[in-house]
Amino acid sequence: MKSVFTLALSLLSLVQAAPPTANGTRFSVDGETRYFAGTNSYWIGFLTNNCDVDTVLDHISSSGLKILRIWGFNDVTGKPASGISAEKRGVKLIINFVNNWSDYGGMPAYVTAFGGSKESWYTNSRAQAQYKAYIAAVVKRYINSSAVFAWELANEPRCKGCSTGVIYKWATDISAYVRSLDRNHMIILGDEGFGLPGATSYPYQTSEGVDFVKNLAIKDLDFGTFHFYPQSWGLGNAAGAAWIKDHASACKKAGKPCLFEEYGTSTDHCTIERPWQQASLQAATEGMAADLFWQWGDTLGTGQTHNDGNTIYYGSADATCLITEHVRAINSL
Repeated sequence: MKSVFTLALSLLSLVQAAPPTANGTRFSVDGETRYFAGTNSYWIGFLTNNCDVDTVLDHISSSGLKILRIWGFNDVTGKPASGISAEKRGVKLIINFVNNWSDYGGMPAYVTAFGGSKESWYTNSRAQAQYKAYIAAVVKRYINSSAVFAWELANEPRCKGCSTGVIYKWATDISAYVRSLDRNHMIILGDEGFGLPGATSYPYQTSEGVDFVKNLAIKDLDFGTFHFYPQSWGLGNAAGAAWIKDHASACKKAGKPCLFEEYGTSTDHCTIERPWQQASLQAATEGMAADLFWQWGDTLGTGQTHNDGNTIYYGSADATCLITEHVRAINSL
């Protein structure tokens, strides 16, 4: 298997300021220590037109969003066409190394190449050797860039039916490996926040092999992440406030920031998601440091970007509610 991805990020090499850091339960970015807002865009790295990349980054930056989470992988069995680059516009990037899901290859691509299953991927020595080789290639390329917000081990790692010790040991080993390559940038797991004290519903359980509190204590992980998709998890939308508060509490106890890294619904975005943003912002002194909605949408030369039902398009009424008004609320603190 070839794991090939040309990051659309010449922007990474242009900034000389110190990289973002964790400061207690807050983030410090470009000299500011406060609460930040951001978004996700899995597709920006796959754009093939420089003007489209520039347009998206201009829109994100001008909207007041500081953090952009992207896919730093494209696990394939052949070499794709080269990617393109774009200049930085004050947006810091969370770069993810592998997907739990089959989108753009992910762990299933490693399984195809090296055998086993997604559950055994974490302990498959050949798969892990290839994974680490890819990490080294990406990290070494951008090690001197202050535009990197954090390196992320995986998108939504799960090990269904496994002991929580499997992901814990893997995350401990891989985060230490990344730290050996790069002492300056932050490192995170990228999990959904499963396995948490506070309730007994599905996401609070450890059936997916994830223990949020235990993983948060890993020395080389700088902050905690969690997601929220109530429609997929069999929860009501109102459960979001407690989910946020419980993670904030765990992060405050650990002395690390909490990032509400993904959240979304397929309908009534403003009505449903705005209270989650408000709950996160209200916990800004209790462990919460930032939130990133899923996902950014824009209009490119070829038309609108992919709409997975959760997409918030630039310039829309939903964007006014969830971006403009949210940023205004943050700035008023």
